[in-house]
Amino acid sequence: MDRTVKVVGIGGSTRPGSTAEQALRVALGAARRLGAEVTLIGGAELGMPMYDPKGGVRSARARRLVTEISAADGLVLASPAYHGTISGLVKNALDHVEDLRTDTRPYFSGRAVGCVAVGQGWQGAVATLGALRDVVHALRGWPTPLGVALGDGSTGFHPDGRCTDPHLQGRLTALGEQVVEFALMRATPPAREPREATR
Repeated sequence: MDRTVKVVGIGGSTRPGSTAEQALRVALGAARRLGAEVTLIGGAELGMPMYDPKGGVRSARARRLVTEISAADGLVLASPAYHGTISGLVKNALDHVEDLRTDTRPYFSGRAVGCVAVGQGWQGAVATLGALRDVVHALRGWPTPLGVALGDGSTGFHPDGRCTDPHLQGRLTALGEQVVEFALMRATPPAREPREATR
């Protein structure tokens, strides 16, 4: 890798070691193996006051979240399915991205975003994955071609965080790799065809 890219993972739940956070760690691990600098902002760090569009004083956690996203070349988002959509915890974090509306790269502009959704059943997981991808579009990001829905609850992970399902490991790895590959393509100017000499 000629240039180190920064990938930020955001998501999980207030439950330590949640499946969504474990999935995030696998995807970020794949990004790290490709040479990316990775940062995880897990569920325990997402507890912050509700987003206030009128501004005011932001909490330290909110300021850190926005600063990390602003510096990121790519993102991975992971949410548990709550009543068929993104959890309030993750949605509130994403609402804070509005503070980047006047940034040099507003919102998620120019960034690939991998999306992961976890549910106790497939209907909620797939609906939540679609909702995450819709939010990424609304924030001007580029959802990776692969999104990952886990519809079987907490299966697939050992208590120590290792992924025990080779198929799931492969999908999460591919998602993390796609985020890095897109970031590198954005960082590398396209090759120009040489112009023919004019007479």
